[in-house]
Amino acid sequence: QVHLVESGGGLVQAGGSLRLSCAASGSTFSNYAMGWFRQAPGKEREFVAAISWSGSSTSYADSMKGRFTISRNNAKNTVYLQMNSLKPEDTAVYYCAATLYMNYGRKEGRGYDYWGQGTQVTVSS
Repeated sequence: QVHLVESGGGLVQAGGSLRLSCAASGSTFSNYAMGWFRQAPGKEREFVAAISWSGSSTSYADSMKGRFTISRNNAKNTVYLQMNSLKPEDTAVYYCAATLYMNYGRKEGRGYDYWGQGTQVTVSS
């Protein structure tokens, strides 16, 4: 079992930056590939980014490429999402998720085994 807790969300102005954190506890963190997803009101959950167990490989949704950066610190059992050049359409609840390392890069939520509670990101215009 892996318990995930997101933090770092909040209200930012368009063009601003925000860094989200996801702290993991339970099973060995380095055994898992990680992903970030988001869900806006009235919309389906969508893939944001993924990172391999070692942090050496990353993947991003097209709309996030060049603006968002996923990283991890296995010593701290934490995965991060650095968000730059934020837009109002980035407003959503952001979730981190974990999947076994061999499943790195999965872009469907059903491919992940554990989920955090989510953290709200609101971008004002």
